[in-house]
Amino acid sequence: MLHRLAIVAVVLALSAAGGLAPSAQSRAVTLRAPLLLDGRGGSRSEATVTVDGGTIVAVGTATGGATYDLVGLTLLPGFIDTHVHIGWHFDANGRYHSGPEPADQAALYGAENAYVTLMAGFTTVQSVGAASDKPLREALARGVIPGPRLLSSLGQIANPTLTPDEIRGEVRKFKAAGADLVKIFASASIRDGGVPTLSQAQLDAACGEATAQGLRSMVHAHAPEAMMRAARAKCTVVEHGGLADADALKMLADAGVWFDPNIGLVTQNYLENKARFLGIGNYSEEGFASMEKALGFKDAMFSAALKTPNLKMVMGTDAVAGAHGQNMREIVERVKSGQAPAEAIKSLTSLAAESMRLQGEIGAIAPGLQADLVAVEGDPLTDITALQRVRFVMRGDKVYLNTRR
Repeated sequence: MLHRLAIVAVVLALSAAGGLAPSAQSRAVTLRAPLLLDGRGGSRSEATVTVDGGTIVAVGTATGGATYDLVGLTLLPGFIDTHVHIGWHFDANGRYHSGPEPADQAALYGAENAYVTLMAGFTTVQSVGAASDKPLREALARGVIPGPRLLSSLGQIANPTLTPDEIRGEVRKFKAAGADLVKIFASASIRDGGVPTLSQAQLDAACGEATAQGLRSMVHAHAPEAMMRAARAKCTVVEHGGLADADALKMLADAGVWFDPNIGLVTQNYLENKARFLGIGNYSEEGFASMEKALGFKDAMFSAALKTPNLKMVMGTDAVAGAHGQNMREIVERVKSGQAPAEAIKSLTSLAAESMRLQGEIGAIAPGLQADLVAVEGDPLTDITALQRVRFVMRGDKVYLNTRR
């Protein structure tokens, strides 16, 4: 009940403050900004964007007034995080909640996480995933609660004892349930050494059936061998790669498999919140020591990834309990670790959309795409931390945050 009241209070507060628009804009609106970054590597000074019915209809040079004059801000496409766990949360005692709970309670915790994620400028996220994501996904799509567009796997395939035929059956079940993609564990957690857990035949079955069902496949893989099996199976994307080597990275690139290294938030968040996780499942002292050790490998792994020709890298955080709303720490860390700001920005806009097969809808500021727009204080091309100073958020036909009038 407390969380239900919290969500209601958020919506009422936003409405009273003018931060949450009515159900839709009743007319075309314009946004003006001194700098626009289009998400595809292009930029424009003194830009105007015209939006009608939640769709961008024109992008041009500012010549007059605007509905929203974003003085001193940089306008970008709404940010995309391709890997979150939107329902993960701490319980009333401040501990990680890992057991079963009523579906409505789980959805409400997810709604809280969705709200803080939207306020951080993320207008689309992909949760991988739980059954409770489904009612949340539908509520967000209806616009009845504030949050990003949500895609979900609705669960995972993680049982290494399943036969290839049984795995194909699991994929079909997720398809029938309405999943947007399939999440597959091909290695153990980094806390358990990250060793491969699925054979080539099992992974071939999982990703092959996902393709046959028109679904994308996301593979959790830390060990090089698990990553290479995912490349051979033509899976869509490999997550983590904490123990990746040059051969594994090259195989991903050669196979056209996306790579999401998760170097800037998830492990740091676990270590910062150790007391809230410790003693639950494999969150042991040994597990935390393994995570801390793996954190020391991140710069070398990420540097090797940046140097791998044609490797397609996308932005995902693996945001869990305690990390929601801090998603941009991932990009800040990637730039600190050597990625060019312009490429980092593409990875959380146009490339993220492409990896989710949504490039015709979101991920850039261009006519015909959804009006998912974010304005930040500063120029992220010269100071990537500007992406953490979000001052304006618009998703489709609603403005959710506007601290500049």
